[in-house]
Amino acid sequence: MRLWHRLFLLCAGLSVASLLGYAAWQQRAFATGFATYLDSVAERRAAQLATRLAEEYRQRGSWDFLRRDPHLFGGLAMNPQAFSPAPDDGRGSPAPPGSDRRKDRGAAGNNAADRAGPARGGGPPGPPPGSINAGDRLVLLDENGQRLAGSRESGTHLVALPVLVDGRRVGELRVAPLPPLADAPERVFAESQWRSGLVAALAVLLCALALAYALAQRLLKPIQALSRSSRALADGDFSSRVPAQGRDEIAALARDFNHLAAALEQNREARRRWGADLAHELRTPVTVLRLELQTLIDGVRQPGPAAMASLLAETERLSALIEDLYQLSLADAGALEYHFETVDLAELAREVVDNHRGSAAAAGQLLEEDYATDLPPLRGDPLRLAQLIENLLLNARRYTDAPGRIRIALAVRAGQLQLQLEDTPPGVAAEDLPRLFDRLFRSERSRNRSAGGAGLGLSICRAIVDAHSGAIWAEASDLGGLRVCVLLPLPGERA
Repeated sequence: MRLWHRLFLLCAGLSVASLLGYAAWQQRAFATGFATYLDSVAERRAAQLATRLAEEYRQRGSWDFLRRDPHLFGGLAMNPQAFSPAPDDGRGSPAPPGSDRRKDRGAAGNNAADRAGPARGGGPPGPPPGSINAGDRLVLLDENGQRLAGSRESGTHLVALPVLVDGRRVGELRVAPLPPLADAPERVFAESQWRSGLVAALAVLLCALALAYALAQRLLKPIQALSRSSRALADGDFSSRVPAQGRDEIAALARDFNHLAAALEQNREARRRWGADLAHELRTPVTVLRLELQTLIDGVRQPGPAAMASLLAETERLSALIEDLYQLSLADAGALEYHFETVDLAELAREVVDNHRGSAAAAGQLLEEDYATDLPPLRGDPLRLAQLIENLLLNARRYTDAPGRIRIALAVRAGQLQLQLEDTPPGVAAEDLPRLFDRLFRSERSRNRSAGGAGLGLSICRAIVDAHSGAIWAEASDLGGLRVCVLLPLPGERA
């Protein structure tokens, strides 16, 4: 399965699960809230009715009017504020001649029912047929707990309100639990809400699926570009790049990929230059040797001490180049041996400088030393550190015009031992400074100098410094030439 399919299915699945969960929660919340609302309506109606029933009881003195006509309870339950008929419990004044007490009582009952309606009572209209009326959930009990009127007892009730007359409990009004909605309008309303919610959820789901598809495609585009560029990189096209816009992880990955491609391209160019420069460096001494030998064979020059010295010099130059290449190959392979021990770098530097002092003076070069007092010892390989100072000093001597000065200094900087070696003119162009430690690199100014080396000494210096967890760089010197700085960690400071 392709990645964008997985992303789409993941987003779609999350959307469906979220919508279904929300819909279920919303419907449950609606059902609970709707039932709570109906219960609160019934409780308010019951509280009003309990007050009204207490007034009726106070006026009539008993519940006989409800026992004779239970329908009066329904009218009062629908509208507790409706007017009731005049008290008529058989103890009032005698009826006028020709009157029919039963008719009057029936008329009174009918009038009470009529007055309970909206036309005469002025109350809200009654519930539509088939709906769950709050009055249908009410039941009235007398002081003995016997049912007087209202719905049949189910054995449970939501709330029970006492009917009090002058502090005396004369009855109890109970609210029964909400019955099933069945086909009542309330159920129709609830179902319509469910259907509306379902339609809305489906609409949101379709939008979510469309957005998930668009998001999957958008996320996939930079990945596809990375895939194409990586294949091009594997085929040797190191110029391939991918757009790296934004601040997200994919954009960061694209920038890292471009950095990798640029590094590979630079390394390929460096290898090409390395091959060409190496061929040039090897060809020069071999060509000189061949010409020297040819002149001896042809009799142009006679074999003698001068000819032999020239041949030996070229051989030593070639041997030194081969040795440097060998040392670099060992460093690349991690096979260059280091034996770490406690080293006094100042003493080591003095020995190297003393070995060059005579030849430097003969060449018109003054060697200066500036070592801080009480320099702490460091952990390192004394032979490799001596080679480091030797290479730096030889590089400075090769590219310092006479009369000139070469200064070597040692000091402690930020918990590290700092070695500086600087010289007088000529200097190095600013654009060439970062490349001085590249193999076989020499600035254009020095390429034609007869005293110039092969350009491997500083590369070996960098390998030695790296092995000691240090840092090395080159910068312009205040003396007018070049300054090479080396930082070596002291014991306890090594990263």
